[in-house]
Amino acid sequence: MRRHRIALAVVAAVAIPAAALAQWFTVPLRGTPRTADGKANLAAPAPKAADGRPDMSGIWTVAATPAGGPSYLSNIARDVPGGPPLQPWAKALHDQRKAAEGAGRPSERCLPHGIPDAMMVRAMPFKTIQNPDVTVILYEEFNNWRQIFTDGRTHPVDPEPAWFGYSVGTWDADALVVQTMGFNDQSWLDDYGTPHSDALRTTERFRRIDFGHMEIAFTFDDPKAYTRPWSATVKFDLRADTELLDHQCDNEKWSSRKPR
Repeated sequence: MRRHRIALAVVAAVAIPAAALAQWFTVPLRGTPRTADGKANLAAPAPKAADGRPDMSGIWTVAATPAGGPSYLSNIARDVPGGPPLQPWAKALHDQRKAAEGAGRPSERCLPHGIPDAMMVRAMPFKTIQNPDVTVILYEEFNNWRQIFTDGRTHPVDPEPAWFGYSVGTWDADALVVQTMGFNDQSWLDDYGTPHSDALRTTERFRRIDFGHMEIAFTFDDPKAYTRPWSATVKFDLRADTELLDHQCDNEKWSSRKPR
């Protein structure tokens, strides 16, 4: 499965043109602004929800990685000078995973990817559906999903540990600010194997720049695994006029593949 994900990322980011990232069918979606030739106008203003706030709804994929260095899928801390500020035990584990080229990652056992790893596979988009009380994120890869509650609730006192944690969102001007806690300690932040503990708290600031572009600033705070909070900002592109596909994980199929 690890080889499969790396191959997808390499193919999507390097070997094929951006146009080839489209899904296998096309459906003109209602409400999409159009240019004179009928194509989606990705530079049009960001849409508004009924309450006047920016609407993050859409099908998104991580934007092409800036030139130089690994992708955010491989290393979410690619823009952090010196890398993630890891505690000694976490650094040793990170170095071990990186040296093994990510062997043993949860996806090899068809287990989910967490935050932000599930958003970083360029060949596998995710869909946001924004409602007043909850925003849902549907991940094409493994058919996973996540809920962000925006109905005024607070985090549970003792949440059941989960792969995606427990997310509560509030608005700060035009940014949807999502705070998540209640993670298990099994997910990786990226394919390099950046670890975390069950004390991880993430803050995400979703900002829709215009119709076709979104930016998410991630902050990771985990005193058990990191010496200080640290951040990464990643850009995303809208996939217009398409829909998600069904995607299942068959770990026997992937694990039976011979190394190339």
